[in-house]
Amino acid sequence: MATKKIIQTDKAPAPIGPYNQAVLAGDTLYISGQIALHPETGVLHTNSIQEETELVMKNLGAVLKAAGMDYSHVVKCSIFISDMQQFTQINEVYGRYFQEQAPARETVQVAVLPKNVNVEISAIASF
Repeated sequence: MATKKIIQTDKAPAPIGPYNQAVLAGDTLYISGQIALHPETGVLHTNSIQEETELVMKNLGAVLKAAGMDYSHVVKCSIFISDMQQFTQINEVYGRYFQEQAPARETVQVAVLPKNVNVEISAIASF
C-alpha cells in the first residue's frame, strides 16, 4: 500500500466536513472538491460564474502548491455545475489554467452543490 499523507494549507478553504483538502498516496494527489469560498474570510464569491470559477481554480492551485505541485501535474478533473448553461463561461476560465496539456475531465450537472454554489471542481495530480 502506498504511503498516505494528508495535505493541508491555509491558502485554500478549510474542509467543511469530515474530509481533507487533499491526500497524497504515493506519487498521486487526490484533491477534494473546491468551491468559491475565500480561504481567509470564509466568504462565498458567487456574484458571477467567472469570478466563482476563478476562485475555485485558485483554491485548487493553493492545494497543489502545498503538495509541491502545480497545474501541470493535474491528470484529471471533475467539474460539477448546477446549470449546464454556464458551461461555456466555466470552461473559459478553467481553460486558462491548462494552456499546454489539459487533463482528462468530465463535467456533470447536479441538482445542488455544497453551500448552494454554482461550480465545484476536484482534481487528481501526479508527480
